[in-house]
Amino acid sequence: MKRIYLAGPDVFFADAAERAKLHKQLVRDFGFKPLHPVDQEEIEASAIYHHNIRLIEQADAVLANITPFRGAEIDTGTAFEIGYAVAQGLAVFTYRASSDTVLDTVREHYSPVVLDPATHIWRDRHGALIEDFGLPSNLMVAISTEFVQGSFMDALRAAQDYFKATG
Repeated sequence: MKRIYLAGPDVFFADAAERAKLHKQLVRDFGFKPLHPVDQEEIEASAIYHHNIRLIEQADAVLANITPFRGAEIDTGTAFEIGYAVAQGLAVFTYRASSDTVLDTVREHYSPVVLDPATHIWRDRHGALIEDFGLPSNLMVAISTEFVQGSFMDALRAAQDYFKATG
């Protein structure tokens, strides 16, 4: 049975336990074994980190919610987990409902954004360059993962299709 690690900011919400229960059941319904960060009793930061790393190392794939969290970017812990999983050679499926690009999301959170007429580079209100590759997240995440515009279920379907094709 393929094991899927579930990453994302869902663990920070008041209904985290309910979300985890639902997501884990959906993973089981698709014939996978869920590996979820909430499945631990640890409360100390270092222990949580090591527990999550062990879960990723046991996984065959990662499903990561990359909905912007506390700003225009994905949750930083999720970004780390994605990078770690990619470095381990795992298939990573990222998902969010919106197909907005990085430029769209930064515009929403950090307006005004301006296009420098001399360089044709977009800049945020602090003058920092905004990636404009038409991608749904930072290029390092977008290029290294399979992005699914849609829901958790849509990402599960993508994982199912992947494992059917690759064994």
